[in-house]
Amino acid sequence: MTNVPSDLRYAKSHEWVRVSGDTAVVGITDHAQHELTDVVFVELPQANRVVKAGEACAVVESVKTASDIYSPVSGTIIEVNSAVANNPSLVNTDPYGSGWFYKIKLSAASEAAALLDPAAYGAQIHG
Repeated sequence: MTNVPSDLRYAKSHEWVRVSGDTAVVGITDHAQHELTDVVFVELPQANRVVKAGEACAVVESVKTASDIYSPVSGTIIEVNSAVANNPSLVNTDPYGSGWFYKIKLSAASEAAALLDPAAYGAQIHG
């Protein structure tokens, strides 16, 4: 069974968001990393980059495929996780912890609230 933490919001494209005040942490879901299989490379966005919700801003390469990662929310990227760039397997082993991709200062908190809740995301991937 895929892990779908109850404290996150989810994009239909399999990114997760953990909101804290006006910032959020973004990564890809357990389901996404299972589909990708072994992640071998992660290209993160540049800090200070402004992104819009739905914009491709990172790339994940696995032994099977390369996939764009879309920002689930709009804002300015304030930090990237260099640990995941140096050790891409963190995406597989700890997608909701040390495998996060970037932190973003939200330009519209309502976008995060509009994402899928855990029940809706669970229905999408298990439906």
